[in-house]
Amino acid sequence: MTVRAIDQFGRTIEYLRISVTDKCNFRCLYCMPAEGLQWLPRSDLLSYEEITGIVARLAGLGLRRLRITGGEPTIRPQLHKLIAMLRQIPRIEDIALSTNGVSLPSLANDLAAAGLDRVNISADSLQPERLARISRRKLDFDPIVSALAAERAGLDPVKINVVVMRGINDDEIVDFARLTFDHAWHIRFIELMPVGGMRDVTWEHVVPSDEVIERASMLGALSPCDAPVQGNGPAAYYRFAGAEGTIGVITPMSHTYCATCNRVRLTADGRLRTCLFGDHEVNLRDAYRGGEDLEPIFRQALAAKPLEHELLQMKIGGLRALSQVGG
Repeated sequence: MTVRAIDQFGRTIEYLRISVTDKCNFRCLYCMPAEGLQWLPRSDLLSYEEITGIVARLAGLGLRRLRITGGEPTIRPQLHKLIAMLRQIPRIEDIALSTNGVSLPSLANDLAAAGLDRVNISADSLQPERLARISRRKLDFDPIVSALAAERAGLDPVKINVVVMRGINDDEIVDFARLTFDHAWHIRFIELMPVGGMRDVTWEHVVPSDEVIERASMLGALSPCDAPVQGNGPAAYYRFAGAEGTIGVITPMSHTYCATCNRVRLTADGRLRTCLFGDHEVNLRDAYRGGEDLEPIFRQALAAKPLEHELLQMKIGGLRALSQVGG
């Protein structure tokens, strides 16, 4: 018998995003204040064994798909060990990673060998100096090199996420789109979500997805993809004739996709958050450490999952930075 986790609006919840750290080696304009945040004490963080134990219990309640996030998850030591542990959990069908890609050239093979299925790379520019300005860090990072490393390791499909910001990087839409002609990659343009203390990006920097598609079409006609791209995300995909890869758009601002939301989030300190921009969360860490049954806590959390996010009303549930919950 298939076990399903259903929220109060009848949505099947089968996807868990797991933040393994609140720290990051970037300070991206839209994600974290330049001065950083007050980091969680190490004792508050879930251990790999605790993450695995919590996921094992929730998998029995219907969770099937996982995504490892941060902060930047690859700065947590020996991440491949967590991947290997999660891979052994019955009913878990898919494990993905969201990363800024800096460490992929050195880690991709180990992560793939441990059981990682695929990877999303955040890359907001193809120009080194501009990338350093957006990330507020100069780490000699080349997103193309990282994507190639993931591809060679068999982490398929490779997705590259671009947060589009007017006047900052929107002039590179065509350059990113052009990559799909020669690479079987999925370039996903994400609408900016201004949150919390991110004073360097505002609503004026939001570029609607319809405009992104119009500008990408300078390279040729785009047709909707017939078959979905593997993954759990809400992107709509398009393809140029003869292109190896696809163009995707993720539209949290102009066309919300909350009605089909299938996800919840586990923060690095063990709080189950039912909506990225909501304020409802429950403490699974203390419950797990105390030996409590997680099923009633999980089901009560789903019963309170909101119908849609409140960012459009400028309500952000006390969230200062996307890095706090893994985006």
